[in-house]
Amino acid sequence: MEQTLYFILLLIALCSVSECVQRQYYYISQSKNWTDAQRYCREKYTDLATADNMNDMEEVKKSVNGVQHFWIGLQKTSVYKWQWSSGEPALYLNWGPQQPDGGDECGLMLNGQFHDYSCSNAIPFICNNMSTGLVFVNQTKNWRDAQSYCRQNHIDLVSVRNQNENQQLQQFISDRQLSGSLIWIGLFTDPWQWSDQSNSTFRYWRPSEPNNVGGVENCVEIMNTQGLWNDAPCNLEFPFVCHEEKLILIKENLTWSEALRYCRQNHVDLVSVHSEEIQRRVMNVVKQASTEAVWLGLRQSRILCIWYWVRGETVCHQKNDDSDNCESAATSGAVQCGGDQRWISFPETEKLNFICSNYE
Repeated sequence: MEQTLYFILLLIALCSVSECVQRQYYYISQSKNWTDAQRYCREKYTDLATADNMNDMEEVKKSVNGVQHFWIGLQKTSVYKWQWSSGEPALYLNWGPQQPDGGDECGLMLNGQFHDYSCSNAIPFICNNMSTGLVFVNQTKNWRDAQSYCRQNHIDLVSVRNQNENQQLQQFISDRQLSGSLIWIGLFTDPWQWSDQSNSTFRYWRPSEPNNVGGVENCVEIMNTQGLWNDAPCNLEFPFVCHEEKLILIKENLTWSEALRYCRQNHVDLVSVHSEEIQRRVMNVVKQASTEAVWLGLRQSRILCIWYWVRGETVCHQKNDDSDNCESAATSGAVQCGGDQRWISFPETEKLNFICSNYE
């Protein structure tokens, strides 16, 4: 299969960076236990509320208008898995000897290797920044506070996804004469899972939560006007917040033109990626696809030799191939479902899953 033009999903520069809400949130004033609330949301909307970041939390708080004590869609499972704060699965884990040794849920780097460590300990940390790359923060914070700092001031705590990135980070640490230091990275594990199976690692716990009083606090409520989270028994009855997804994965195999027609008839359009928020949602949604790649609303103009979104925006991009020529046949853009999740070109006659958008 010909794949001729690649766009780096994480490093892409977008011509339009307008903000938009990924999900619409709906406050339901009826009091139900968590399971009944989940069932209601799945029947009427998409699911119980998921939050990816503080922007989502602000939207959730707006929807409830000052109400305290309501369910969201986070529930404890029996499965702990290591993951990156950025939301990526931890496929590369360069553990030190006898690591992880159990009981600790956060990860640090020491001499180029990973160690589990108590999240409450305060040590320096490294953030990722889209413009400047790695940023060492010479302040001692616990893991959650370090995560919040990076998200507020940069992008997130640093991820280490492969051996090359591990070596780069180790060199970065060595250059600052920090070899032998304990330094937080974005690695953590917990048993919490969103009801809609989102891989969002965003957490907004109250201080000292979750504390699992009585060993039965397996669901999450928001219990104050600040929007902070608390674990609670799932059989308690509270009002709740549902969400409706703006991006819908369609698991039918259609050509690009057929996918475009389907989305415009049943939703709004094929998805255009014009903000980092939508970019992250696309990365999450495509993981459920049944084809190796998924159509986006991305199209090449052979006359002007540019790529553009179906909603009208052009795309500023960095190519990592050598070709400056337009394709001789009609081509459209898709995103890979695995690996680096790169954007790739396909002949428009290829049949793939696709993502519809409900953005007006």
